Amino acid sequence: MKIPTNIDAASLKPALQRTFELAARKVRAIDRRWDSGKGTPVFTVKGQYTSRGWTEWTQGFQYGCAILCADAMGDEKLLELGRKRTVDQMAAHVTHIGVHDHGFNNLSTYGNLRRLVLEGRTRHNVWELAFYEMALKASGAVQAARWQGTHPARDAAGIKRTAGAQQLGYIYSFNGPHSLFVDTMRTTRILGVAWQLGHRLMHENDKAADLLKRSVLHGLATNQYVVFHGDSEHTYDVRGRTAHEAVFNRNDGLFRCRSSQQGYSPFSTWTRGLAWAVLGYAEQLEFLATIDDATFKNSVGLKKADVMRAFEMGAIDTADHYIHDVTASDGIPYWDDGAPGMSKLGEWRDRPADPFNDHEPVDASAAAIAAQGLLRLGAYLGRKGSRYTHAGLTVARTLMAEPYLSTSTKHEGLLLHSVYHRPNNWDFIPPGSRIPCGESSLWGDYHLLELAVYLQRVVEKRPYLTFFDA
Repeated sequence: MKIPTNIDAASLKPALQRTFELAARKVRAIDRRWDSGKGTPVFTVKGQYTSRGWTEWTQGFQYGCAILCADAMGDEKLLELGRKRTVDQMAAHVTHIGVHDHGFNNLSTYGNLRRLVLEGRTRHNVWELAFYEMALKASGAVQAARWQGTHPARDAAGIKRTAGAQQLGYIYSFNGPHSLFVDTMRTTRILGVAWQLGHRLMHENDKAADLLKRSVLHGLATNQYVVFHGDSEHTYDVRGRTAHEAVFNRNDGLFRCRSSQQGYSPFSTWTRGLAWAVLGYAEQLEFLATIDDATFKNSVGLKKADVMRAFEMGAIDTADHYIHDVTASDGIPYWDDGAPGMSKLGEWRDRPADPFNDHEPVDASAAAIAAQGLLRLGAYLGRKGSRYTHAGLTVARTLMAEPYLSTSTKHEGLLLHSVYHRPNNWDFIPPGSRIPCGESSLWGDYHLLELAVYLQRVVEKRPYLTFFDA
């Protein structure tokens, strides 16, 4: 990525306003047309949102977009739309025991609504706030119940990656107890919110599981078994590379191998998975920094400073890999840096990404997720983080303009050139093209909006956007 140093958030103000105005129209259009009985909208085909049964992980993004637009624009009608749809449709996601997506669905809805109440942006009703908080507590506990233990590596590098933990664990993916997904590095924040609200997960014989501890151990397991750090003898150990999945033998809890569901291979970088790690670790650093050392040690059983160093490793290594290895010059990645068609694109890192090429699709949704992570990492690191801040602003500027920003009233998506599942060939390929292009996804639209709200608050010096109580 080529990173200009003369870019600042204020220069993006017109682009932010345009993004919010387009998003508001599209949110209303989708809501008017969509029949919730048909499932959840996932991605567009010929510009119209359609469902794709796999897991229902995008409904929170649909209603969360309405809430974010209301946040940015002060639109009471959009706020009421997001509130009503959350109350009517989201309860099943709170108690969904079969997925790892609670942070996606429930923080995008209940979490955003609670935040607006606490900020004084909407009416303060004691029972409404209690309703949102009960949903978040239950969601965090249900998510934490998808738990499996595993063992940390005992070599020097492993101890550094895992903060010296004697035992690790992870929230397992919808694939089953053997499976740790990189995606969950962002959804695990629901455990942090529930912990901050004073909640615990209760087991048989009234044994309580600490939600902060499970969140932290999950992040350390991800840092050990999903993120590469360039410090091993593994042939494909590129610093900052992420696998989509780590696989464990559930007979003894030992790590066995890396795998990939949506990437090209376990040993190339599926760029949306990388983006989840960049943003997930950056947000966790912001959150953990607010907890005093004694409280942290009492909950987690580890020194906070050791955990922070391990999480900084996860954040910085993945962010550097995003910047240096997997993006084109404008900060946009292709869907996987090892996809077979990449060799036909020549020196693709030295020029802007081409979403209309004949060989491999870009994934703008990965860019929207990563951009927020880069900005948060830059803010966390302060002066030492200016390179990450400028990188995040560079990506944001690219996404909030054509050909990525969807300006057509006939297209329901907001962010174009998003890819869902390339190996399964689920994404629409338009006539005359050899690759998917020109379509949107709800996670891409939501994360572009969340990125825009984050930047708006920076520009206007409003409260810093967090998932937790700052």
